[in-house]
Amino acid sequence: MSDQHRRFLLQLLQAGIAAVDGRAATRSALQGAALPAQVSIFAIGKAAAAMTLGAADALGARLHQALVITRTGHARDLQRGLPQARLIESAHPLPDQRSLEAGKILLDAVTALPAGGFPLFLVSGGASSLVEVLRAGVTLAQLQQCNADGLASGLDIAALNRQRAALSLIKGGGLTNALAGRSALALFISDVADDSPDVIGSGLLGCAVAPDRVERKIVASVDQARDAIVQAARAAGLAAQGREPRFCGDALALARRCVSELRSAAPGLMVWGGESTVQLPAQPGHGGRNQHLALAAAIELAGSDDLMLLAAGTDGNDGNTDDAGALVDGGSCARMREQGIDPADALRRADAGCALAESCDLIHTGPTGTNVGDLILALRLPSAAARHAASPAGVV
Repeated sequence: MSDQHRRFLLQLLQAGIAAVDGRAATRSALQGAALPAQVSIFAIGKAAAAMTLGAADALGARLHQALVITRTGHARDLQRGLPQARLIESAHPLPDQRSLEAGKILLDAVTALPAGGFPLFLVSGGASSLVEVLRAGVTLAQLQQCNADGLASGLDIAALNRQRAALSLIKGGGLTNALAGRSALALFISDVADDSPDVIGSGLLGCAVAPDRVERKIVASVDQARDAIVQAARAAGLAAQGREPRFCGDALALARRCVSELRSAAPGLMVWGGESTVQLPAQPGHGGRNQHLALAAAIELAGSDDLMLLAAGTDGNDGNTDDAGALVDGGSCARMREQGIDPADALRRADAGCALAESCDLIHTGPTGTNVGDLILALRLPSAAARHAASPAGVV
């Protein structure tokens, strides 16, 4: 598989990420909106900084103040573009004391908002870990154990978020309750299966116990990213199809299914969006769910000179790593073995990141300013193109 094809798939990934850019999506959602003269922003999640900049673009002089809570390293351009914003960098994927401190600051700021101030909430994936106010009697250790157990067991995000909400005063609609019936607007970048505000960020701005006056709107989701990739591939002359429904479940089973579908399909590109899960061993190695899926796919692809698969998180982080995922082909396992790595053993130990580093298959994008879940791109070349390593535009 040529470097041209690898570059082409990476370009398609970037096209998908660009289609759900947090700044652009938020700016578009707010342009022309009839909002009061003083708007206070409360942005929480991995895309919080980008969403805040998009809101500032649209609001202009109506922006009164902004509180931005995001993962460390994800405040892209915020301090340069909006230096008056209050930035709090917090913990992800596991909460820590910073999460509790950020949660208190958020709750205090919302409840202290003066009558003339209009609250605009910008919520994206990662909010579950970044902010927390615990119920009476619940400890940080219990919260951390809940998160660790859920992630290790392969629990899907909706089920894990329900468990988190049960420990929280601000999740499961708790922050909505704190508004005490005042009007608000909440914009969401969705990283959950059904794009439900009651699940995104563990329902941080989900429906309140009593009827509330919060207007909720999803401004970006993985379907938009998937469709943008398909369009970009077709514009380059490649046959491409977006696959539905969104994927979920065990990463190993998904890897086998995607490779099987790829082998039986006509030459071209197949694109999936969703989020997989991984059951971790007692002492996992280095990597995330996309790297785990990619390594499993590499084992299935071994020896094929016409197939390749990319799995990546749209936020630029996969698990506890700074890599977004990986792009593997039929030679990936051979490259690992040349470096003394047994791919199957690395998969069993959940050490995909180290194995994929040795095969030079990791993808590093850095923080992207969005977070709509994960993408899988799978490419099958015609046999002639595989033999001659044709350029991407010539594979159809």
